[in-house]
Amino acid sequence: MSEWREVAHESEFAETDRKLVDLGGIHQIGVFKRPDGYYAISAWCSHQKATMINGEVVDHELECPLHGARFCLKTGRNLSLPAVRPVRRYELKVDGGRIFLKV
Repeated sequence: MSEWREVAHESEFAETDRKLVDLGGIHQIGVFKRPDGYYAISAWCSHQKATMINGEVVDHELECPLHGARFCLKTGRNLSLPAVRPVRRYELKVDGGRIFLKV
């Protein structure tokens, strides 16, 4: 059963374009602010389980800082080697400045 959980506030993104949300276990999620909205994907690279939270973001692509695999922030799809599997994408909504994640 899925539920919406409040994970951030838009004011937190005044000086950064990302936030790590740790919901425990495998649920470490990167929330990224782009000009057209917010996106959330697993913070762990599917290639070697390296954290991607500090990876470079260009348009809607996140690059893993360990080996350079790239992922789409919109879909979680892997876009380049060495990653051959996507990462999980999470649904977000914004209500009254509060950011909710569906888990």
